[in-house]
Amino acid sequence: MDKTENNTGLTLCIAFNYGGRDEITKAIREIASDVKDNKIQINNIDENLVNSYLYTKDEPDPDLLIRTSGEIRLSNFLPWQLVYSEFVFVEKYWPDFSEKDLEEAIETYEKRNRKFGGK
Repeated sequence: MDKTENNTGLTLCIAFNYGGRDEITKAIREIASDVKDNKIQINNIDENLVNSYLYTKDEPDPDLLIRTSGEIRLSNFLPWQLVYSEFVFVEKYWPDFSEKDLEEAIETYEKRNRKFGGK
């Protein structure tokens, strides 16, 4: 911890017992309650407002998702936040994922032309 205390370039989030659909459903309920209580107006609901009700509201969206185990799916993981993320799929299980695998995933990511929805 002492060695990395001043590092600010990366954010690592670990999700235990997390479900993306549950997170979005919770956010919708809270927004609906705030509309009902006149805390917000329905016409003010936009992406930024929705994002502010998510668990990750204070975190940047992921740039890269590394999916281990050979699965090629999100598995209900950060469906809102991953819309512009790059994916790398690895045919290894997490315990076998090595520093070399991470370096290869980052190299793959660096070769991508990120468009963020544009052409």
